Amino acid sequence: MDNSIKILESEFETHKSQLRSFLFRLTAHKEDTEDLLHDTYLKLTEKLHSFEGRSSLKTWIFAVATNLAKDYLRSKKRWSSNAMDLAKEESMRHPEIYISRFMQINQTSPQGAFEINEHINFCFTCIGKTLPIEQQIALLLKEIFDYKISELALIMDASEGVVKHLLFDGRKTMQHIFEKKCSLINKHGACHQCSELNGIFNPKQDFQERLLKLGLGNHARGKNSKQLFQLRTKIAKAVDPYESKGAELQFCHFDHLNEVVKMQIQPE
Repeated sequence: MDNSIKILESEFETHKSQLRSFLFRLTAHKEDTEDLLHDTYLKLTEKLHSFEGRSSLKTWIFAVATNLAKDYLRSKKRWSSNAMDLAKEESMRHPEIYISRFMQINQTSPQGAFEINEHINFCFTCIGKTLPIEQQIALLLKEIFDYKISELALIMDASEGVVKHLLFDGRKTMQHIFEKKCSLINKHGACHQCSELNGIFNPKQDFQERLLKLGLGNHARGKNSKQLFQLRTKIAKAVDPYESKGAELQFCHFDHLNEVVKMQIQPE
């Protein structure tokens, strides 16, 4: 085997888990994530001769994956900011299907736990999917995977100024949606999934005590929207979608969301 292929294989395996997490956060779809991961490796081997070393091999791997993911995302409807509310309404209309499915996973799967920190990560992904594609990608790479602006520019084939603009707009939009909808920090927030679902899956857990441990107790008084966004980012960064205690339950929630989004006509 050619030595360059061996090096690529080793580097790909080293970063495969992180790459899978990145792609899943973009797609919110487990099977499509695996397809993109496979396609990324094939594209890397096909284009290996064109790698000029302008970046690290890891950065180049993420650049190839990002390009494939952009094509994928352009073929799908962008999620509306009320996607989770629509999913809840659908669940309440057919509890014998959806609630029973969630409860079965919760009671039988070793990755069926409902944890508030994982659900905050879940919401971070959902709201991220309401952003324009370039903003969604830039935010994930910077906030969750700690890429530098200069690396983002290479991955996204854009100037550093454009990247900074994408990050500014993406953060602003996500902060606004969280502040408006999240019932954890706004008692009038429309999204009650964290508290309601926690009550279903963890009836004996002290919800407020759990929020205090995460820094979100008492509606996070004293924190502005920027600080709260940074806190959510920190919580989301600590969660691996595939290795978490509630991974299978989260996958099921995302499948449900994808079903609901397909039924809706989303504005461009």
